[in-house]
Amino acid sequence: MKRILTSIFMLVTLVVALSSCQDSNTNMRKKITGKAGELVVVVPDATWEGATGKRFREVMAQPQLGLPQDEPIFDLINVPPSAFKEIFRTSRNIIRLKISNSVDSSKVEFKRDIWAWPQAVVDIRVQSTEEFNTLFDQYSDRIVAFMMRAERDRLQMNYKNYHDVGTKNTIRDKFKIGLNVPPGFRVSKQSDDFAWIRYETPDISQGIIIHTFPYTSDSTFTASYLLNKRDSLLKTQVPGPSESSYMTTERQVPPVFNVFELRKNYAAEMRGLWRVEGDYMGGPYINLSVLDAANNRIVMLDGYVYAPRFDKRNLLRQVEAMMLSLELPDQKKNEKISSQIKMGN
Repeated sequence: MKRILTSIFMLVTLVVALSSCQDSNTNMRKKITGKAGELVVVVPDATWEGATGKRFREVMAQPQLGLPQDEPIFDLINVPPSAFKEIFRTSRNIIRLKISNSVDSSKVEFKRDIWAWPQAVVDIRVQSTEEFNTLFDQYSDRIVAFMMRAERDRLQMNYKNYHDVGTKNTIRDKFKIGLNVPPGFRVSKQSDDFAWIRYETPDISQGIIIHTFPYTSDSTFTASYLLNKRDSLLKTQVPGPSESSYMTTERQVPPVFNVFELRKNYAAEMRGLWRVEGDYMGGPYINLSVLDAANNRIVMLDGYVYAPRFDKRNLLRQVEAMMLSLELPDQKKNEKISSQIKMGN
């Protein structure tokens, strides 16, 4: 009996020791550094200044869609391999490119949290410039998506951990949905199927307009229908600063429209520009319309940014991350309905 108790004691002690070690390792992890949207590219200067670097910049610094002025999807920082020391290794987004005949086989590897947390790293190793061009053409979309997702995940993690409880509860009680918005966002206006949450400073304005309406037809998920629905709502609910002015869509710039699945729910995304009819305000918007099949309704979230003196890419990404945190009340039922529809097709 004494031998058994001793063994149990030793086992418990070992488990506690291992847990303490794991906690210590977790606490010792370095946090990422750098600004949102920055991407460190580790590559020799000669390669960066040549055709390979130009091709790389065309993709990784392409203009962000749906903004009034050109802004790159990432702010690129070139670092030669010899300078890639500790100060750069904790960067939030890193791509390492090696072109050498000493490379065993050409490949692209996607990694996380190598030197810091939460970090995104892509390693591209090729034997020649020709192989880089071939491999980059094949993987470029995936690389962009990987880095964009990493940026969004960080924002959503922060908003999940540090959100405005009062605003979240108001949205939950009114619409039966979950939405994480950071402190400072307040419900400024609401009615039966509408709410307007805003964050205001003297320099910028960010907002999300929430609207629900019955789902009656598949034509709901078309750009023309959603644009008309958006403008009708904004005209009656979102006034501008001067008398008889109101927010509307800038129709001279066609929106970017995409249908996709958000957590297995049918959804549509629109990106474009808004303006104020009767005034001189404007900026970018992103519209997210999601089918809540279990409740036979559409949940429409319309996010916007007004920042006339500042870049807007990161501000709009913040709003997008809030919107994509959307959780519907009967998700399991929604998934069952979606599965039945797909089986029927």
